[in-house]
Amino acid sequence: MTKYIFVTGGVLSSLGKGITAASVGTLLKHSGFDVGMLKIDPYINVDPGTMSPLEHGEVFVTKDGAETDLDIGNYERFLDASFLKTSNFTTGQVYSSVIERERAGGYLGQTIQVIPHIVGEIVNRIKQAGEEHDILVVELGGTVGDIEGLPFMEAIRQMKHDDDVAGSFFIHVTLIPYIKAAGEMKSKPTQHSVQELRRIGITPQMIIARSENALPKTFKKKLAMSCDVSTDSVVEALDAATIYDIPVTFLRQNILKPIAKELELGELAPDMEEWDSLVKKIVQPKNKTIVGFVGKYLELKEAYKSLTESLIHCGAHLDTRVAINWVDAEEIEERGAEALLGDCDSVLVAGGFGSRGVEGKIQAIEYARVNKVPYLGICLGMQLTLVEYARNVLGLEDANSIEFDENTPHPMVYLIDNFLDQSGDAQLRTHQSPMGGTLRLGEYPCDTKDGSLIQKAYSGTKTIYERHRHRYEANPAYREQLEHAGMIVTGESNGLIETVEIEGHPWFLGVQFHPEFTSRLQTPNASILAFVEASLNAE
Repeated sequence: MTKYIFVTGGVLSSLGKGITAASVGTLLKHSGFDVGMLKIDPYINVDPGTMSPLEHGEVFVTKDGAETDLDIGNYERFLDASFLKTSNFTTGQVYSSVIERERAGGYLGQTIQVIPHIVGEIVNRIKQAGEEHDILVVELGGTVGDIEGLPFMEAIRQMKHDDDVAGSFFIHVTLIPYIKAAGEMKSKPTQHSVQELRRIGITPQMIIARSENALPKTFKKKLAMSCDVSTDSVVEALDAATIYDIPVTFLRQNILKPIAKELELGELAPDMEEWDSLVKKIVQPKNKTIVGFVGKYLELKEAYKSLTESLIHCGAHLDTRVAINWVDAEEIEERGAEALLGDCDSVLVAGGFGSRGVEGKIQAIEYARVNKVPYLGICLGMQLTLVEYARNVLGLEDANSIEFDENTPHPMVYLIDNFLDQSGDAQLRTHQSPMGGTLRLGEYPCDTKDGSLIQKAYSGTKTIYERHRHRYEANPAYREQLEHAGMIVTGESNGLIETVEIEGHPWFLGVQFHPEFTSRLQTPNASILAFVEASLNAE
């Protein structure tokens, strides 16, 4: 049977519950356990797929095509594992399932209530996520006391007494504020947060104390006593130079000792030598390269979370600090690409939706192509390479994507009506299709061309597998013209164009997929690693 570790948060949000959960999971995995991860989101949306990146941050896509919370990305990057759609669910999904079952007569005429029906659905989903794992680490989104989180709190409370649960452990992440005027740390917010948990029926067995300053021993003892935990179960979580240092920091404080004791895991000694070596290269790298990151959601950098983290992974393996020069695509439209990208060693144009900033991205692509600057275009960044090349090399001045101009005479990027989804089933996709869940999502194969940059990046692998999140596709009707003029299709997936390169350019790659979704600290994505290496070696 599976053992469960539940991670809750108190006082306020954005304290790092996801990083805490990922760090605990990483240490347990490095101790030899099969560890699963689950993020529960109390919001009513079915998934974050239709949320604005400025509202919620990045939408992370799993191998099996689920649009999930960005914390699933943290789990994969830390544990070097691929998680599935069962690793994230929302209030919207829970209520939808219960209502659908009720409409089908599945409850045999019962009155449907939060307890037991909604809570029961939550418990079943948690158990499903824990199947075939030794340990499941469950992160509950939101903050203790949020009204939308109460059914989830009740569910994890009930699981303490479930005969199918081999053991449970509750971790509470909370804030220890420092009142500068008084020169004191304050434990009262944490005490009230723990009291609220106890009122619900949950007694935390460990406190993760987020603080800007180290906790004095006397303060730790006071906190432990007031929250009814042992002193060694009060763990500091200070601001770190990199999030990847957190597991090592937790290990130094023997975080596994009380967990192992409660869950009867035996004496644990995780092997973190390789991890620690990579962290040191992140903190004190020997080399440096500057990447011009052209995007449109720069007000909230977490909209590009997986991509920025992937650059850190590659930097760690190349002993290089990858400095990001954030460039707003709309500003390029006003000031020009040379002014904003001239000091960069390479150019990266990220994905996105909508027409805002598109012309600026096209100017950035032209700059990289003409000036022989290493270039990586991802998703929309790949599609716009076709538009730029058509306009400026093929002479098709009105070339565009039908996403931005439905009446363009030269649709370099178009909407295909029929395609095979991640499960291999035929799907119909039109302009009138609902926004949610109608994208090409999840992992697909890509057959690479011999001698290409993409195949070389993946060490000669003929067929690679990467994840997608897009609605529009490169138009194969222009392939012959593009290739005749020097833009070569070097990757295909079931007849769809996946990657393009330019002959005679030192390093120019456009990829329809999102390589950042498969990048981890210990195994960086091959195409991004090759890009950073090209940036480092740029003349």
